[in-house]
Amino acid sequence: MNITLGKSDLLSALQIVSKGLSTKPQTPILSGIYLSAKDGQLELQSTNYEIGFILTVPAEVQTPGTTVLPGKYLTEFARKLPADDISVDCVSEEGLAVITSGKARFTLRKMEVNDFPVLRRMDGTLRFTVKDRTLARLVKKSAFACLKEEQRDRRPVFTGCQLEVEGQSVTFAATNVHRLAVKSERIEHDAGEIRAVVPAKFLEEVTRTVTGEVPTDIEIMCSHNQISVSAEGVYMTSRLIEGSFPDYRRVIPSADKIRTKVTMSAADFAAAVDRASLISRTDQYNIVKLEFENNLLRISSNSPEVGAAEETIEAAVEGDPAAIAFNASYLLDAMKSLDSDTCVLALQGPNEQGQNLSPITIREDADPDYIYVVTPVRTH
Repeated sequence: MNITLGKSDLLSALQIVSKGLSTKPQTPILSGIYLSAKDGQLELQSTNYEIGFILTVPAEVQTPGTTVLPGKYLTEFARKLPADDISVDCVSEEGLAVITSGKARFTLRKMEVNDFPVLRRMDGTLRFTVKDRTLARLVKKSAFACLKEEQRDRRPVFTGCQLEVEGQSVTFAATNVHRLAVKSERIEHDAGEIRAVVPAKFLEEVTRTVTGEVPTDIEIMCSHNQISVSAEGVYMTSRLIEGSFPDYRRVIPSADKIRTKVTMSAADFAAAVDRASLISRTDQYNIVKLEFENNLLRISSNSPEVGAAEETIEAAVEGDPAAIAFNASYLLDAMKSLDSDTCVLALQGPNEQGQNLSPITIREDADPDYIYVVTPVRTH
C-alpha cells in the first residue's frame, strides 16, 4: 500500500476511529488500526469487539493494499506532522510503514494484517432512517437514566436503552430501577417493528460523532445481536445487550391517580436543588426534601455532620399539599434533559402511613412525547 492524502482528512478520521481502540486489548492486534486503500479511497477500521468503526476518506492511491498500524502512534504522528499532505508507504521497506510529511519522516512497524478482525457492513431488513438531530434528542432525553457502565455487572440490561420502533414512531427508554426516562419521536417512513437493547455508551458516542452543523440522515440497522449506524462516510457498529428489558410502562403513574400537580421554572428549581445538595451530597443517598403548599415549593436538606439548607421558590400548586424526598442527582439530571423553561411535577397521594413513596413524573409542556419517572426516598 502506498498512498498520499490530506493531513486534515487523515487526522479527522483517526480522531474518530481511535475511539474504537482497546485501552487494555485482549490481543495486541486490537490496538491497531486497519487501513485499506483502493479506488481513490482509504478505509480505516478499529474495534474492541464491543464497538467498531469504519471510516472512508479520499486518497491518492499509488499502490492499493491493506495494512495494520499501531493506532496510538499513528494518531500522534498525524497530529504533529508539519505539512498539509501525508504519504504512507508500506511497500518500500519490509515490515515497516514509512510516513512522510514535508521534511519529516517516521517509520512504524506493521502489525499482522491477517490477525485483524475485519468488520463487515451489516445487511438486513430491520432498518430505519432518522435525522441526526432527532437521534440526538432521543439519546439526550433517555441515556442519562441508564445504570452506569462501571455497574454493568449488577444488571447489564440496564446499561442500555430499549429501542422500540413501531411504524413511524421511535422510542428510547432507559432505567436504573430507581428512575425511568422515555422519549419518542416520529420518523418519515414506516419502519415496521424493532425491539433491541442498545448500549447507552454506544448511543452517546454516535451522537458525538455524527451530529454536525448540517442536518444529516442516519441509517440504523439491527440484527439479532448487533446494531449499526452509518452517515456520510462514518459507519459504527456495536453488540446489542442480551436480556429482557422490563415492561417500563407499568411504572408510569396513570393520570387518574395524580393528586398534586406542580408547575414551576425549571431553572429556578434546578438551581435551588443544586444549592441544597451542597449539604446533602455528603450523604450517600444525597437526599433533598420537597414540600408543596400555597403556591410555594420549599427545598431543604440536612446533614448532622455539615449543617442544613432551606430555600423557597414560587410554584403553581394544584391539588393537595405534599411533602416528598428524592436523590438530588436524579432531579438535577432530569432538569438538564429539558428543553423548556418550565417543568411539571405530578405526584400521587400518600400511603396509609402518610408517606409519599409512589413514583412521580416530570414533564415539560413543550414536549408531550417525553416523560421522566423517579422513585422517592424513604426518610424515616
